[in-house]
Amino acid sequence: MSELKYLKFEKANGVARITLARPKHNVMNMDMMNEFASLFETLGSDDELKCVVLLAEGRSWCAGVEVGDHKPEMAPGMIAVFDRMLGLIDQLAVPVIAAVQGACLGGGMELAIACDIVVASSGARFGQPEIKLGFFPPYAVVRLPELIGTAKTIEICTTGKTYTARESLELGFVSKVVDEEKFSEAIEGLAGEISACSPLIIRMNKRAVKMTKGCEFREAAKKANDYFLNSLMKTEDTMEGIRSFEEKRKPVWKNK
Repeated sequence: MSELKYLKFEKANGVARITLARPKHNVMNMDMMNEFASLFETLGSDDELKCVVLLAEGRSWCAGVEVGDHKPEMAPGMIAVFDRMLGLIDQLAVPVIAAVQGACLGGGMELAIACDIVVASSGARFGQPEIKLGFFPPYAVVRLPELIGTAKTIEICTTGKTYTARESLELGFVSKVVDEEKFSEAIEGLAGEISACSPLIIRMNKRAVKMTKGCEFREAAKKANDYFLNSLMKTEDTMEGIRSFEEKRKPVWKNK
């Protein structure tokens, strides 16, 4: 793995932790986004990986992308690397958790909603203020309707309003809000629950959800049932799960 300038990385017990570390508000420039993309490319080939947690240093989780990178001569390159970064997060086979504290705005909010699970501290703030600078958020206009519907997305994008963590939970793009003093414990607890499971079965659960997205209900159910019977039930870890339950012991996962 190449040396990181704007991110910090560690991995233990199948959990990768990536920390945004670009003072003072973790505003992303193209080099930082390229670091993200390269890191997620590397993680994509890690068969022992169970989940990824995105954290941040400082008062803000991520306050967006450098405004200067939106100028006409910079915009095509910026959009290309931004899209690549978010696409690699979406394609990762294991769950990605955004652990959001502080301001999460613009491209920062788009980074958060690209993740599978968004957990916010009670003091977190979210928003897509691009309209106030004459832009729209190209990823959010596609992703947010999947999460919260068209009407709420239009409100968020056309007002540029900032939302509290509780309001964001009610809107539906935040999964959970935790008091700030219990935030780190809650994130570690969530990562621990996931990492207690088989890496293979974690991946199969995420794939089962993703593979049926956009399908008509009966078609989706058929795909899920077929994947369950013809793929999941042929894994050693599923058989181990059944045996461990019957024998009243903890399972010993083989990742097979």
